Amino acid sequence: MKKILLNILKVIVSLYILVCVTFYFLQEKLIFLPETLEKNHKFDFVQTFEEFNFKTADKKLINGLLFRAESTKGLIFYLHGNAGSLNGSGEVADTYTELNYDIFFLDYRGYGKSEGEITSQKQLFDDNQMVYNELTKKYDEKDIIILGSSIGSGMASRLAADNNPKRLILHAPYYSFPDLVSQFYPLTPLFTLKYKFATNEYLKNCNMPVTIFHGNQDTVIPYESSLRLREEFKSKVYLITLDGLGHNEITKNENYKKALKTILEK
Repeated sequence: MKKILLNILKVIVSLYILVCVTFYFLQEKLIFLPETLEKNHKFDFVQTFEEFNFKTADKKLINGLLFRAESTKGLIFYLHGNAGSLNGSGEVADTYTELNYDIFFLDYRGYGKSEGEITSQKQLFDDNQMVYNELTKKYDEKDIIILGSSIGSGMASRLAADNNPKRLILHAPYYSFPDLVSQFYPLTPLFTLKYKFATNEYLKNCNMPVTIFHGNQDTVIPYESSLRLREEFKSKVYLITLDGLGHNEITKNENYKKALKTILEK
């Protein structure tokens, strides 16, 4: 009997190791869901825009789009979620340009027309910082707002913590990425997760006002994540609850637009 139990234990351990190894090497495919675009793809938007390519430290080109307001008060640097590409940026740009802010959207590696592929958290942070540095050549940092949506919220928090923008805005942020994963997939071997995106840690080093928008019917990133961040950072985080909203409905919501207008006028 002991021998049988020992063999069963060996099988279980072997399967667990296999799961850990498989998850470690495939996690980018599970986390990031890019839409890829041909290099010769022509963006077609009603608004006037400029297209930029930035060369990374390892000589890859990452793609960004800048939409300009008629009379600008500054720049919003927008870090998007885990799916899609800049091909959809024109659908939301006017929400910000109508409030007299230019808005810049960046496609991460492997998204849209950006080259390369995502292989580490540090790589993403370095790319974002490099692009931010380039943007500060065009805009005073005191006039830059960093905005992160969904998976981009952790990256935006880190970027804000490492710099001195005017404000940080987060759409549907997670407390931390491991915390989010554990809520939906409790058996996931979190020690193999390369992407920590520790929003709760980065906010400790953010010295600018932080505004969170979160729908209380969000089934992708629970609204409770924002409640935890607000509770932990009462002195710096202002949470605006969007009643009845899900995960992908924030930017065009009228209550969001009204609240955003008030914030951007400060």
